[in-house]
Amino acid sequence: MEDFERALERFESQMERLLQDILTRQRWLVRHGNAWRPPTDVYETDEAVVVRVEIAGLKPEDVLVALHDRWLVISGYRHDPTPKVAYHQLEIHYGEFHVEVHLPWALDADSAQAVYRDGFLMVYLPKKPPLTIPVRTPRRLQVTK
Repeated sequence: MEDFERALERFESQMERLLQDILTRQRWLVRHGNAWRPPTDVYETDEAVVVRVEIAGLKPEDVLVALHDRWLVISGYRHDPTPKVAYHQLEIHYGEFHVEVHLPWALDADSAQAVYRDGFLMVYLPKKPPLTIPVRTPRRLQVTK
């Protein structure tokens, strides 16, 4: 029975993520219209949350990285480098791009770093250390006459 309950919890979690993804995409499309969204990975290490965005062909000054409340916002513009008479195949996105990543973790925003190298923007968001609360055991006092 425990295996079934774990499988059900996993299924519920996956469905919640899927629904959140659908709602996020719809909200994003309403707000950003023609902007494209580059491929983005978000993963967690022991020390940080890492956001990796594939945006080849940009200069660092073409990218804006900002933290707003619990959202990481990455936006910019990729210019088409050469004029063309006609396109025969168009798979590389040009123009304005925009990425929003929700950050539900406790992070140290002041220590965040963004590095652009080899066509990838890597944003490192260090986790805040866990809050520790000292637990005291009751001290028994000796009763004297």
